[in-house]
Amino acid sequence: MRTADIRRRFLDFFAERGHTVVPSAPLPTPDPTLLFVNAGMVPFKPYLAGEAAPPWPRATSVQKCVRTLDIEEVGRTTRHGSFFQMNGNFSFGDYFKEEAISYAWQLSTAPVADGGYGLDPERIWATVHHSDDEAAELWRRVAGLPDERIVRRGDEDNFWSMGVPGPCGPCSELYYDRGPALGRAGGPAVDEDRYMEFWNLVFMQYERGEGAGKTGYPILGELPRRNIDTGMGLERMATLLQGVDNLYEIDETRPVLQRAAELTGVRYGSDHQADVRLRVVADHVRTALMMLADGTAPGNEGRGYVLRRILRRAVRSVRLLGHQDPCLPELLPVARDCMRHSYPEVAEEFGRIAQQAYAEEDAFRSTLRQGTTVLDTAVAEVKASGGHLLPGQQAFLLHDTYGFPIDLTLEMAEEQGVEVDREGFTALMAEQRERARADARTRKSVGALDTSALRSVLDAHGPTDWRAYDTLLTDSTVLALLGPDGPLKAVGAGGIATVVLDRTPFYAESGGQDSDAGALTGASVEAEVLDVQRPLPGLVVHQVRVTAGELAVGDAVRASVDPEWRLGARQAHSGTHVLHAALRQVLGPTALQAGSYNRPGYLRLDFPWRGALGPAARGEVEEAANRALRRDLAVDVRWMSLPEAKELGALALFGETYGERVRVVEIGGAWSRELCGGTHVERAAQIGVVALTGESSVGAGMRRLEAAVGFEGFGYLARERDLVARLAEQLQAPRAQLPERVAVLLDRLKAADQRAEELRRRAELGRAAELASAAAEVGAALLVTATTDGDARSLALAVRDRLPQDRPGVAAVGAEAAGKATLAVALNRAARESGMSAGELVKALLSGRGGGSAEVAQGGGLAADALPEALRAVPGLLVRRD
Repeated sequence: MRTADIRRRFLDFFAERGHTVVPSAPLPTPDPTLLFVNAGMVPFKPYLAGEAAPPWPRATSVQKCVRTLDIEEVGRTTRHGSFFQMNGNFSFGDYFKEEAISYAWQLSTAPVADGGYGLDPERIWATVHHSDDEAAELWRRVAGLPDERIVRRGDEDNFWSMGVPGPCGPCSELYYDRGPALGRAGGPAVDEDRYMEFWNLVFMQYERGEGAGKTGYPILGELPRRNIDTGMGLERMATLLQGVDNLYEIDETRPVLQRAAELTGVRYGSDHQADVRLRVVADHVRTALMMLADGTAPGNEGRGYVLRRILRRAVRSVRLLGHQDPCLPELLPVARDCMRHSYPEVAEEFGRIAQQAYAEEDAFRSTLRQGTTVLDTAVAEVKASGGHLLPGQQAFLLHDTYGFPIDLTLEMAEEQGVEVDREGFTALMAEQRERARADARTRKSVGALDTSALRSVLDAHGPTDWRAYDTLLTDSTVLALLGPDGPLKAVGAGGIATVVLDRTPFYAESGGQDSDAGALTGASVEAEVLDVQRPLPGLVVHQVRVTAGELAVGDAVRASVDPEWRLGARQAHSGTHVLHAALRQVLGPTALQAGSYNRPGYLRLDFPWRGALGPAARGEVEEAANRALRRDLAVDVRWMSLPEAKELGALALFGETYGERVRVVEIGGAWSRELCGGTHVERAAQIGVVALTGESSVGAGMRRLEAAVGFEGFGYLARERDLVARLAEQLQAPRAQLPERVAVLLDRLKAADQRAEELRRRAELGRAAELASAAAEVGAALLVTATTDGDARSLALAVRDRLPQDRPGVAAVGAEAAGKATLAVALNRAARESGMSAGELVKALLSGRGGGSAEVAQGGGLAADALPEALRAVPGLLVRRD
């Protein structure tokens, strides 16, 4: 049975039993504690945790998931995959244990002809929590399982919670006996390879208190509404029904594995290490496809880094198997064809997906060449010194400068018999992350608030009455004041706090649009609104600075949005839609927005593209955007269901989360039709102008356009006009001839620079001869020490070459720049044959910094005022050497 058929059969079974079929949420999740959806229940978390009212009493879904905590285990075991699909059925205060157990048993064991999976009931085992007598009795009564195939297990295996105070409860797991060829008899407690878990049923019936880990927290009592959350691993069921050994060999992954085997000339099943690498390729290529399809782009942080790591592990695994040419153009289309039956979007969006993936492989191949050279050199130095540990600083350099993931450094070092100082690397990474967190804290204080305090406000007062689409002014009441240390009763002049109002006209930052600016005013208080966020579904909070009086809980205030700010924000957001449509009009549908930010007067838009656009293409895009403004296209906003919006052709942009009802913004009808929650102008001409101000790279295969809009756009164009006028006046040339006149000037400057450099080089060579002739005798060696305004290394080599070659000769030259100094040392053959080393001398002079070969070495990081002392120390080192 094909995996797509297993999926469809699951949804049909539960739909026939009154469950609403809920589409899979995108892999990127708005949950601040997660990068990706990692379990089937994540999209339902607000309903299961009681944070929001569920729109249906029972639901079913097949949720796309990514887990990378066990990424090193991928390929080594039969159970770990970085991408997987979780079939689930959910009850929100509707049915409970008996129905959940009955449904799972029916679907698992009913004949295929009757809509089931046809598993042999004699080979199914169930586990239950040791305290759950009710579940054990239901498995006996409903399924007819004998006691010997009902296994009681402890909290670690069969009790579930979210890890924080809230719902929890026992769970029950179903396992299938795959036979003695795969392991020992005795049930899942003995061997979880032979006995494969395929379904987990969670019975949420208790509320837990504070406590760390999976055990040791108090149970506070029964939940008022008991819930069901089940998860059946789609890949695991496919493994069982397709009769293969592991999830890498099912129909959605085996073709990729087989194509990788063909490319590398390796036969799957002939060598364990090669098999592991082929499985890594099969898993990671599929994972990357699905992550790219849902809008994640390769990058150096967060989700982008996870994707980059997965893509690079796949590419390197293929290279280790012997294929040195680009592999993703061969493998990614195979994964697409495997997954398109369940997810048609991977075929529809394949142009964009492939563009980003192939660009990342190209970038990594270049990175691999540079980084491998650096790593090989570092490993050789470690071995030459008799050590076996690569410094953490070196591993961090490879990560930070060359884009080498630490796991890649670990693998490559291990292959050469060297370990890595993982603790040192981790410490440096922690320092870097703390710097990033500190920077983020200075920019956004709302995000640093305790979410439990915010949730208490939401529970006590309900969702914020949000009026941003309707008005710029509301009469509101202060429901809560929060500071970094918790709730406050009042805030005086000069104080900054987070304010929760019962209703607000302020737009909360989302969808790329910055939050509104404005003020809160009351009978005896004035406060400036600095930031507006939506930290929990339904809750809007305002960061404010009190400028006069005192703001207290319960105060009546007038919340007013700055109208000029809102107008600028509307122009910028509508301008982003216009620029996006113009970009797709000029470049084609693969130029799909992959990120944006807009605030009054400014917008930026990221999109996948290989290589710079060039002046002509940028000009076409800018012209297409402003033609839309000149035509004064109508801007229409409509609410509809998500399926209706997709049928209409509305673009659902990546990184956004959409509910059952969505807001569709159209500019000129089908010319620009996107799902969007932002604020917009009524007609396109109100944007004023879209003036492109820059284009840049923001990663492999990703470009960024920036533009000024509205008054700021006109101001930018006016400044450009004035600049051209001044240049034309200074160069005494018509404006149309400025490019040619500037080109002539640049050619003259280049030629003058070349002449000056040649004169400097000749002077240095002449100076090198003078320095060599005045060399000092230090023991048996000749020594020259000097400083230069130019290249220290070049002068050191020039002096070394002019010293007599029959005696040991040493040239040490320092140079200063921007308050720092570099030091270069060069030795002739006689010096090296006497046992001297330029690398050792530099390290001794610079306290271990710098390095190079025995012939020439260089180091930096020395304070400029310390350079003379370093040069004076050279004779002493040579004497000790003698």
